[in-house]
Amino acid sequence: MKNKRLPVIIATVKNTIKKYGLLQKHETILIGVSGGPDSVCLLHILNSLKQDLKLKLHAVHIDHTLRADSNQDLKYVQNLCNRLKIPLKSVRINVRSLAQKGSLEETARNVRLDFFFKTAKAINANAVALGHNLDDQAETVLMRILRGSGLAGLSGILPKRNILGFQVIRPLIEVKRKEIEAFLKKRRIKARIDSTNNEDIYFRNRIRHNLLPLLEKEYSSNIKELLANMAESVALDYNYLAQAAEKIAKKSTTRFSLDKLSSLHPALKRLIFRSAIAHLKGDTRRLTFQHIREIEDLLLNRPSGSIVNLPRNVCARKKKNYLEFYLKIR
Repeated sequence: MKNKRLPVIIATVKNTIKKYGLLQKHETILIGVSGGPDSVCLLHILNSLKQDLKLKLHAVHIDHTLRADSNQDLKYVQNLCNRLKIPLKSVRINVRSLAQKGSLEETARNVRLDFFFKTAKAINANAVALGHNLDDQAETVLMRILRGSGLAGLSGILPKRNILGFQVIRPLIEVKRKEIEAFLKKRRIKARIDSTNNEDIYFRNRIRHNLLPLLEKEYSSNIKELLANMAESVALDYNYLAQAAEKIAKKSTTRFSLDKLSSLHPALKRLIFRSAIAHLKGDTRRLTFQHIREIEDLLLNRPSGSIVNLPRNVCARKKKNYLEFYLKIR
């Protein structure tokens, strides 16, 4: 099958898959399907490519019970998967009750990924496919700019990322939201709409509904593409530095020689700090620039035995000859 015979959006996805090595033939893929436009579009497109790429598809859905009508999302996804003859695994979890002592958004994300990864392991899936698109990428990069992110954050949503040993892929990452909407409209596919996407109490929604339209109108009509291009460029630079830091750290994941650290460029030291924390927690969420500065101050100015407390029960401790990262027992 040649790209020129494919609808534009499917050709774009197929090119993204090839460019970033997202999928290989004969793989089993788990697709996260919320019932919203992005995930429904992703399911249809991968289904249209499954014979060409010889893929085995499974779908997964989680009801976070955050909306009164969330059970209708599951019914929709069940009917959709039945029509496409794609196996579906679903679960219903009261996320709000789990998030009493923390961020609702972070709790929902952790619950979602945990269920996705358990399901992927159970069916021996090679990757978990999610429906993030180019607009999501632009919004994410802009959010992180406003929060003062470093290179890691400005890399945005990576097309392919290893999380806790699982490959998470985003085949729609180069597709615009309006292209997804046009694809569904042309095929008379009516997806579920999450009403909370219209509430400007959320930071992302304010960027989506207010800031990005302002930037498009007053400063650059292709601001979304520019932000997405920046993310891709930064991701390449960051990946190169991360590989260099990994070679320096070698087999050491959470303990590092003070002499070795003192000889490194600050950029590499900071990447080693982030790598150690990610090794302990799976990611570096909630780690800020100030936390990194505290670790640097620990190395330069504080005596042996000093400890810096970091988010999510991670600690950095300076010993006589080394710096170690560990999880605090509560």
